[in-house]
Amino acid sequence: MDFLNILKAVFALSIVLGLILGLAYVLRRYAPQVMARLQAQRGERRLKVVETLVLDPARRLVLVRLDDEERLILLGEGRELIEPRLKPAPRPAPTAAATKPASPPVSQDDDLF
Repeated sequence: MDFLNILKAVFALSIVLGLILGLAYVLRRYAPQVMARLQAQRGERRLKVVETLVLDPARRLVLVRLDDEERLILLGEGRELIEPRLKPAPRPAPTAAATKPASPPVSQDDDLF
């Protein structure tokens, strides 16, 4: 390779690196405003991360709100565990025997007089 080819390669490399650095500067400078505008156009979001708790390096708990409902999710070790939606169990209807207080049992030892 002669000196002219090496000089062309170095010049081309400096132009490519300059373009990459210039693009990085522009993205750092203007990307947050663009992203904020895009999110404002999207409107109110339904899904929100309320809180995150790191249990250990492999696992974390995430509390997520979807509409008016919160879910607890355990993330880690290549799997997710989502707390099932629990509905309160229906209470049984009170029966006549349950509403009437039971009288205490009478033993024969009570009759001393």
